[in-house]
Amino acid sequence: MTINEKQDEIIEEFSAFDDWMDKYSLLIEMGNELDSFDEVHRKEQNLIEGCQSKVWLHAELNDGKMEFQGDSDAIIVKGIVALLLRVLSGHTPDEILDADLYFIDKIGLKEHLSPTRSNGLVAMIKQIKAYALAFKVKQN
Repeated sequence: MTINEKQDEIIEEFSAFDDWMDKYSLLIEMGNELDSFDEVHRKEQNLIEGCQSKVWLHAELNDGKMEFQGDSDAIIVKGIVALLLRVLSGHTPDEILDADLYFIDKIGLKEHLSPTRSNGLVAMIKQIKAYALAFKVKQN
C-alpha cells in the first residue's frame, strides 16, 4: 500500500465521525494498539525535541524500507505517533522524503491540537524525515 493510499484510508476512518471527541477516542484507540516499544530504544537520543510530552522514535532500515517504533507518555500524542508510523513505516527513505502528509490537514488534526502538541507533531515529522535522509545518505 502506498503512503497516499494509507493516508486516504485514515481520512476515511476519521470522516466517519463528526464530533472531535469521537475522533480523539479513535486517536487514543490507535495509540493503544501501537506495537509495544522496545525498552532498549527508550533512551535520550530517541527523544523528540520540541514535544511537550515525552515522545520516543526509533528507526531502522530493513531491505531498503524504513521501520519505525514509537511511544509517548501522553495518550493523544501516542495516537498521533501511531498515525505517523502507520503511514510511513514500510517505505523507502525516498518515499518518506517525498511524502506530502496531507492527511493531517484533511482530518483536521492540526486545528484541534494545542499549539504545543502541534509543534510536537511538526517535530515528529521533522525527525522522521531526518532519519529518512540519514538512511538515504548511508545507502549511497
